[in-house]
Amino acid sequence: MPHICLRPSITAKALSRGHVPGVLREHTHVGKFPHDHTSGCVYDIEVEREQFIELVRNELDRLPEEFHSRIHNVAVLVEDVPPEQRQARPGRPRSLPPRTLLLGVYRGTPATQRSVFNLSSGPDTIVLYQKNIEAVCSSELEIREQVRHTVIHELGHYFGMDEDQLRDV
Repeated sequence: MPHICLRPSITAKALSRGHVPGVLREHTHVGKFPHDHTSGCVYDIEVEREQFIELVRNELDRLPEEFHSRIHNVAVLVEDVPPEQRQARPGRPRSLPPRTLLLGVYRGTPATQRSVFNLSSGPDTIVLYQKNIEAVCSSELEIREQVRHTVIHELGHYFGMDEDQLRDV
């Protein structure tokens, strides 16, 4: 079994505390906002937090064993929206182009850049943003598929893949 911790939420401040400068990497996954709304997000379909966490857990369990055996010390978190989106006007974070939403983020040192000389700074983290995933989906099946896609995308960053490589996956 991989060393994956699935927790409902922790603060972004707690995630960044204790990381060695220059070692921490952050990779994001964005989705297109399909609705034609300019003033805010409309969540057409919502699932309960526990149900969403169960979807994430199921997708992690469905990963092939060769991936499970190579994943170490990763916390998978679920939050409603990114911190910068809570601070920005309702709808979208300011740092993203119009009609896009941040669906997930990987924070940590990719496996390809790790060294025995690196100091441990706690677990790497993958954060899935539930409300944004719900906003780009129109059914529970689409939510399940988007959760899988986002989990695989962020794990790709954990394994050292960049955006161009992940587009080919």
